[in-house]
Formats: sequence, C-alpha cells, structure tokens
Amino acid sequence: MDEVTHPAVKAVIKHLNVEHGLEISHLGDLPSRSGMGSSSAFTVGLLKALYALEGKMITKYDLSYEAIHIEQRVLKENVGSQDQVSAAFGGLNKIEFHPNGSISVMPITIPPQRLEDLNRHLMLFYTGIQRTSSEVTESFVRRMDEKKRQLRIMKDLVEESIDLLNGSGDILQFGELLQEAWDSKKTFSNSVSNADVDRMHSLALEAGAISGKITGAGGGGFLLLFVPSAKQHAVKQALSSYVHVPFNFEFSG
Repeated sequence: MDEVTHPAVKAVIKHLNVEHGLEISHLGDLPSRSGMGSSSAFTVGLLKALYALEGKMITKYDLSYEAIHIEQRVLKENVGSQDQVSAAFGGLNKIEFHPNGSISVMPITIPPQRLEDLNRHLMLFYTGIQRTSSEVTESFVRRMDEKKRQLRIMKDLVEESIDLLNGSGDILQFGELLQEAWDSKKTFSNSVSNADVDRMHSLALEAGAISGKITGAGGGGFLLLFVPSAKQHAVKQALSSYVHVPFNFEFSG
C-alpha cells in the first residue's frame, strides 16, 4: 500500500479495504487538469470497478456520495460535487444539492430531435492550459457568501435553460443564456478567466459563435462554444491553432 503514489487510487483502495493484489490500467481520451471532470470520473470509475471485483453492485447515488467523500474529505480537494454525480449517472440531469447533504437527480426529458439540435450547436476546443480545479476553486470558494447575487442569477439561468430546452423556442436563445452564465462566473475570481482565454473567446465570437464558456472551475482547460451550423467552419478556422474535440451526449454514466 505504501508503494501506491496515486492519491485517488490509494484513497479508494484504503476506503474499500482491498488487501489482495491489483493491476489497474487507465486510459483517458482527454488531458488531466482540463475542467472536464476527469478526476471525478476516474474516482467514480475506480470505485465501481473495485466494487464489481468484490461481486458487489453499488447504486448511482451511493457511488456519487462515496466519490464525493473520497475527493472532499479524504483527499481534501477544493472541488464541488457535481462532477461525481454527473459521472455516476450520465445523461442530462438537473442536480439539486440540499442543505442536509442529500442530492436529488432529475433527468431532463427532451425530445430526441431537440437534444440532437443542441448537441449540433456545441463545439469544444482545448485551450492548452492545464490547471488544477482545486486551485481555481480555492480562489473564490471561501468568499461564496459574497456572491449570493451571482449564484441566484446562475440558478435562474438553469431554470430558464431547462424551460427553453423543454419548449419550442429558438435554440439560439440557449447560447445567449450560456453567455450570461459565463459572465456571472467570471465575477467569482480573477482566476476564472485570463488574457489567453479571453482572446480565444473573442476570436470565436468574431468568427460567428454566439457564446462560450470555460468548462469546470475556469482558468484553462476546455472552451465550450455555442455556434450555429453555418458558422462552425469559420470558427474552426479562427481557432485552427487549438485542438477541436467533437463530442456527443452519453447516458450510461
């Protein structure tokens, strides 16, 4: 056990009291420290795999709670709880975190054509900037009480976005809501964005993107853009020095 150096692996093995030998192989499609929830996905995946190895099935809720416990209490990372839940459940969900520590996950039911339309408008580009979400989050998490207005705005934007997706309004309005969310997020801390991210964001908007935001805590990682189909080639050209990562929604968790 003392020879294990990976913090999450060490914590999960100890948490589950695994005493027999293990060989763990991990393949990742995206770089670490990129704001895509890769650390939480790793913790969730390892927990589920080791439970399966012991012949045990764990519910998605329990998987979420245990991954949150590992990352927040054992490893003492400055991370939220949404990545672990999203990794455990998959799909498009409204996740509510209650004052008593419980979590509610409600699937957002959207007609397949509407969901496909949303997916078609989203583009993902890697900024090339690696950072730990814990460091970025630490820059504002201790002052969240001062950000209640921004948090209320972001909560309202979530409700408005869900209503829009469930309705028949112009999907382009979702892009406008995405930009509002990013503008609110940037007020949390100077670490949420930087000159390189702002330049990349501006290039995308000038080429025809409606909006964009950095995924995760901010500071680098991936830039998610909302772009009409007719403008996507121009955006790719404008951001040709960055890696474009096509993606689709998944529902397995």
